Amino acid sequence: MPSDITIPMLLLSVLIGYTLGIFSGLVPGIHTNNFALMLVALSPMLMDSGILPTYIATAILANSLSHTFHDIIPAVYLGAPNDDMALAVLPGHRLLLEGFGSEAIRLSALGSAGSVAFSLIIAVPLAFAFSKVYPTLQNYLGLLLLLISISLILSEKGEYIINQGSFVKYKYKAYALILFVLTGFLGLFAFRMEASMHPLIDFGAPSILLPLLSGLFGASQLLISLLSGSHIPPQRYSRIELPAKRIIRGIITGSAAGSIVAWLPGISSSIAAVLARLFIKSDFERKKDIKNRKKEDEDACEGYYRYDDDEFYRDETMESSKEFIVSVSGVNTANAIFGLFALAVIGKTRSGAMVAMDELLETASLTAQDIILFLLVIATTALLSYISTIAIGNNIHRMLAKLDYSMICITVLLGLALMSLLFTGFFGLLIFVIAIPLGMSASFMKIRKSHAMGVILLPVILYFL
Repeated sequence: MPSDITIPMLLLSVLIGYTLGIFSGLVPGIHTNNFALMLVALSPMLMDSGILPTYIATAILANSLSHTFHDIIPAVYLGAPNDDMALAVLPGHRLLLEGFGSEAIRLSALGSAGSVAFSLIIAVPLAFAFSKVYPTLQNYLGLLLLLISISLILSEKGEYIINQGSFVKYKYKAYALILFVLTGFLGLFAFRMEASMHPLIDFGAPSILLPLLSGLFGASQLLISLLSGSHIPPQRYSRIELPAKRIIRGIITGSAAGSIVAWLPGISSSIAAVLARLFIKSDFERKKDIKNRKKEDEDACEGYYRYDDDEFYRDETMESSKEFIVSVSGVNTANAIFGLFALAVIGKTRSGAMVAMDELLETASLTAQDIILFLLVIATTALLSYISTIAIGNNIHRMLAKLDYSMICITVLLGLALMSLLFTGFFGLLIFVIAIPLGMSASFMKIRKSHAMGVILLPVILYFL
């Protein structure tokens, strides 16, 4: 530890950043970058008061990590995602409606905590490897993302019904391609017209991703819940019912994908989550076993047996949803960790938090002692965040149970629309409204909503090709 750093002040910085991370994680529309920019703006005044830049950087790092733990809670219970947790909305919301909302929170906390442990183990060798291959990867980034997108579309199997025909799988792949392209065009339009945003409230740099992802993944799911008459059933506290091998795989795939975000330009956590999705066991992977077991039922139902009516199939898809939550949470947390190493090794910033730290510290002169200090900050923040995330997740449903779920959906929908208007102006509100039916179409076409990530993937691919 540097000689001018004291433990009490360091712990106070961690607690401040950790608390800010809880706030930004729980309140939809507030991003960790907002607090990072705020702390940088206040840094001259703080340093004049004797506060060392290291303490400010520590608060920013703790804030970014704490945020990745707590942002699952509004995604699951309110269906209000931020940029990083957009893909977690659907499986998280499904678990909530099945009565396992608190388990979804615990799975996310476990994924984030496991990602911290795994990332700290592989960070140094991975930093060395990426420093060697970084120029090559940068040159082929567009092609890499194109291959990822093609793999995502080809992996779509849609809703499987017996005797529907051998070519039906291509119908769902076509649906996936259509959704990918349509959302991609929306993304191209939104990013090219981003200068048209005139926020009513200036709260940091406005991002067109707020209305895009809120409409595609948050508001669309809430509207479907309203139209289908969904309600929050009684939530039950149970142990995590997911095989250890799937938890470990979710942590590893999430951490690996999250590391890519930190090293490669143009890759967001949402894109890394799409990459991780390719390694999650397919919902239909055991289709043959189900088909053999249900052969008699097929004859009895005249060849019109739906797998999603089968209890074994339902359990399989539920496990995939749980593993995906573990993986997505691992992506976001690993990104916060590996961003520090990317800053130290290649001097590149991939997040608002790292940009802020780069402005505060002389990153080119960071020593091994400095890195160890920040790793201890990460470990401490992760421990505190794991405890508080589970505590909040286990109890928030009691407060929500006293409220009408339809009114919650309507309130959050109006809140998302209002945030889009306030933070991105009328243009952002227009993008939000256009994105909603596109997000809803995935459910009607019986395909994964992750194909809607074409809204980011297609513009990035075209940029790098």
